[in-house]
Amino acid sequence: MQKSTTFVISCYFCGAIAIQLAIQLVLASLAGAAGLYLNEFGTPTMATAGAGAQALADDASTSFHNAAGMTRLEGNQLMLSGGLVYTDIRFDPDPNTPVPGNDGGQAGGPGPILGGFYVHSLSDDLKLGLNVISISAAILDFQDDWTGRYLLEEVTIFTISLNPSIAYRVNKKLSIGGGVAMMYGSLDETVAVPIQGQEDGSVNIDGDDTEFTFNLNALYEFTDRTRIGLSYAYEIEPSFGGDVTLDPISLSAGIDATITFPQFIKLGLFHEINEDWAFLGTIGWENWSAFENVIISTARGDQRLPRNFDDTWYFGAGFQYTMGEDWILRFGAAYDTNPIDDPKDRTVDMPFDEQIRLACGFNYAWSENINVGGAFTYAYYGEAEIENNLLIGEFKDNDLYFLSMNVSWKF
Repeated sequence: MQKSTTFVISCYFCGAIAIQLAIQLVLASLAGAAGLYLNEFGTPTMATAGAGAQALADDASTSFHNAAGMTRLEGNQLMLSGGLVYTDIRFDPDPNTPVPGNDGGQAGGPGPILGGFYVHSLSDDLKLGLNVISISAAILDFQDDWTGRYLLEEVTIFTISLNPSIAYRVNKKLSIGGGVAMMYGSLDETVAVPIQGQEDGSVNIDGDDTEFTFNLNALYEFTDRTRIGLSYAYEIEPSFGGDVTLDPISLSAGIDATITFPQFIKLGLFHEINEDWAFLGTIGWENWSAFENVIISTARGDQRLPRNFDDTWYFGAGFQYTMGEDWILRFGAAYDTNPIDDPKDRTVDMPFDEQIRLACGFNYAWSENINVGGAFTYAYYGEAEIENNLLIGEFKDNDLYFLSMNVSWKF
């Protein structure tokens, strides 16, 4: 009985385990991306929904968005950012959903986001950069006895990402750069499990991983008023190790989940229309079709779980308005295509389809060497229909709200 139960837990719940460990950790922590990767870490281009982030390059956060842009900065610069993400997530079960239960209530909540970005000038043409970002939150927390409890009840994460980088100005127009990203993440997750002849038990999942990848960047300045930036990040295949514990039977098992997180490329534009107005735009591609399977390793062997993702495209546009000598106002919008066509392929831990972002923010020159700024982003993650043998329905509320502040110093 015990061996059989352990095997069922290791295999039946491996889909939720693997996706939560990888998606929530990596999407929150890989630097320089947008789309399915989070990009809201309090930098000034959060105010344009990420539009033009690869080409703006006028503060230390360019070490995060496009390392090549560091060659535009004078001296040494430091930016610190802090903010809050609040998720409003409510599920609407279909009357024909297979498992009886409530709708889960408000599954979202608040979580802090922190960032630090530094650029050090070795010379006018050679720069070093470093950025650190972190998020810690209860990402999803559904009510007890909700209809999707056998897929997910609660998940809490902590992540920290460290990205050193370098940039070199080749000539007056072209700069190149690159860096290495290190990400550590830990996760605590709870899933309900049916036990024959008894009340539901619970599976507690605890795992972590450290992973590395690299990014390449370029910035080309056509004129003093127009430039484009290009950012590329290589795919990674983290293997998340964790422990699975079943209560109240007191069984445990170990798992490893290997997942492909795809390469992406972003092309951004910054163009000054006149002395007051500037346009920012970005087009991006993420190779999510490479996310074909989740490979699960347990004591009983390996298993491949198909994901059936499509590549996604990001389109962002925004404007910057310079108001006098001290104030800059920014606003923008972005759209990401849907990576999951069939509701049968969507999982509770990834409750999104197409994404729409609206954002605004400001920067204020406090003094010659100190700037302060703030930004707000609203993100809509779509209805995200789900249809499988355990859950049928859609997310009637699927919204994220980001609010942040940043302070930068030049020295």
